[in-house]
Parts: sequence; C-alpha cells; structure tokens
Amino acid sequence: MNTPFRGLPQGGDRIVYVRPVAVADLPDDLREQVGDALDVIYSVHGADGQQLALVANRQLAFHLARVHDFAPVSVH
Repeated sequence: MNTPFRGLPQGGDRIVYVRPVAVADLPDDLREQVGDALDVIYSVHGADGQQLALVANRQLAFHLARVHDFAPVSVH
C-alpha cells in the first residue's frame, strides 16, 4: 500500500517540535519572567534543533506553529 499521507506539509523544513520544559530548569532571567504561576512551559524547535519560541502551554505552541504554516509534533 503506497497511499500518500496529506496530514503534514511536504519537506522537513515545515515541521516544528514541541516539548515541555520545567520552569525550574530555565535560566534565572527567564524564570523571573514566567513567575510562579507555571511549573511547565513549552518550547518550539525547528527541524534543525534551533529554539524558536517559549510559550505558556501546549495548545498555544501548536496554534502558533499552525498559524505560521508549520506542522507541530510533540516530543518528550
């Protein structure tokens, strides 16, 4: 069976990876910006591993990726 899957854009350059990051693991200056409200934030990375964004929650990370025509994928 050779059925193309149309769920992801063609080419690896349009995929971003979303992963949780413990606020406690962030540098001090970023921890201060996040404050005490969150224990985990989400990082969005390009296919080359470069960090593109830090956002408050997973839903926002996926929305941000899709608005910019990227296909988000969760990683652990």
